[in-house]
Amino acid sequence: MKRFTCDELAEVITAYLEDALDRPARDGVRAHLACCEGCERYFEQFRATIGALGDPPPEELPADVRARLMSAFRERRRL
Repeated sequence: MKRFTCDELAEVITAYLEDALDRPARDGVRAHLACCEGCERYFEQFRATIGALGDPPPEELPADVRARLMSAFRERRRL
């Protein structure tokens, strides 16, 4: 099982919530959260924020902005 400091836990919390950590790392996060009140509070706030905001849809670019970007990309590829 991996042991995490508070700073390390803050860096991997998103991966933990997305179930992107291997088993030793997941177990290490759970163990740290079980014994660190500050990190447990941070985790709960982080999870609550994600729940409140949800997964917003991607922002649509205005047609003129999209056209200018695509033109710039094409021009750059020619160079």
